[in-house]
Amino acid sequence: MYQIDFKNPVHVFFIGIGGISMSGLAEILLSEGFKVSGSDRQQSPLTESLQAKGACVHYGQKKENLADKPDCIVYTSAIKNDNPEFIAGKELGIPFLTRAQLLGQMMKCYQIPIAVSGTHGKTTTTSMLSLILLEAGTDPTLSIGGIFHAIGGNIRVGASDYFVTEACEYTNSFLSFFPKIGIILNIEEDHLDFFKDIDDIRHSFHKFAGLLPEDGTLIINGNIPQIEQLTDDLRCRVITYGSSSCDYCPTDITYDEFGNPSFFLTTANGAKEGPYRLSVPGLYNVYNAAAAIAAAKLLAIDENVIRKALSDFKGTDRRFEYKGQVNGFTIIDDYAHHPTEITATLNAAKNYPHKTIWCIFQPHTYSRTKAFLSAFAGALSIADRIILTDIYAAREKDTLGISSETLQAEIRKLGHECLYFSSFEEIENYVMENCTKDDLLITMGAGDVVKIGENLLRK
Repeated sequence: MYQIDFKNPVHVFFIGIGGISMSGLAEILLSEGFKVSGSDRQQSPLTESLQAKGACVHYGQKKENLADKPDCIVYTSAIKNDNPEFIAGKELGIPFLTRAQLLGQMMKCYQIPIAVSGTHGKTTTTSMLSLILLEAGTDPTLSIGGIFHAIGGNIRVGASDYFVTEACEYTNSFLSFFPKIGIILNIEEDHLDFFKDIDDIRHSFHKFAGLLPEDGTLIINGNIPQIEQLTDDLRCRVITYGSSSCDYCPTDITYDEFGNPSFFLTTANGAKEGPYRLSVPGLYNVYNAAAAIAAAKLLAIDENVIRKALSDFKGTDRRFEYKGQVNGFTIIDDYAHHPTEITATLNAAKNYPHKTIWCIFQPHTYSRTKAFLSAFAGALSIADRIILTDIYAAREKDTLGISSETLQAEIRKLGHECLYFSSFEEIENYVMENCTKDDLLITMGAGDVVKIGENLLRK
């Protein structure tokens, strides 16, 4: 494998430089004096920011973009073998690194690299811990899988030994990492276009935990089924959070008028710490916060700093994000695209001021829609009114005979009405005619469904 020498900057080319993670890595290399270039399908705020910092960005992916022959090419799993830049790079004999391999090499440059993994909650927990570290004055380097307004984007380059990043299990990316502290928030079936089943997924998380050195620490949700299979043979320290048998257990949970929780943490020795007050809704965020608190306490961060940072934390883009009001109804946007996430978000919405909960859901990928068809139907039925968009294909092609009408029929089998429209414009027109004062409208999914709410606010 090609090794980046951070003491001797070279020219690195990113295929898909405008991606949320790729753009962050490119920015870190720019800050270290590397020459950075890359390509993307279209211009975006992320590519514009990189250009302003000195990167050369090509729009459209073609072999001519590699005319000056960079020293290394970085790509993601979304790039296939027929990509013209991928083909040209191979023909030119340019060494390749995956996004995960580059990120793993970066982690080696820090004394305290922290990797946050789990099927759900990675971006929020990474952001919570990041804000705690910032409030503590540790000057960390941060790589977040979403826009975090506290740092003005998804990346922050610090000057200390702290490095915090998300660790995604898809295509086993996180197995290229070198963490000193690892966090596992939860383990569920997902990405079944890559993993065979839940046992295959658990095997990968076990291997991730095994990456931690003897002087490292794993912080793990103690409610994960058969947790001993994941932890018993580890050489590192293990800290658990979750139920009463764990090292940290959330207790005395209450909610304010917007569904934002407050809670205490009871430790294994019976001590009660807190209270911790959150400014983001939902029970799931109590557990995200518990993981972040456990990491902060491991790093000996002052209790008052932890409390203030969590109270100040307002979330990240696309995580129960308040977008605005139109015609007296409120618009929230959320990234949920797995049945467990949908359930958590809609249950959180029940504690938010509302008359009727509307959910506009954009299914993400054909394989995920097919794998969780019944579970999606059950989760979405928590909402009072359901509207479906077409499936957001992302990296896939329509070869499975699945569609949003299939999901619509599954929801109707449960006795719940569900509407489907083939265009955003039709949805927007229907909502403007039927959503009324004090209703709560949630646009939901990992694609571009957010545009519906943003368009409504312009009307």
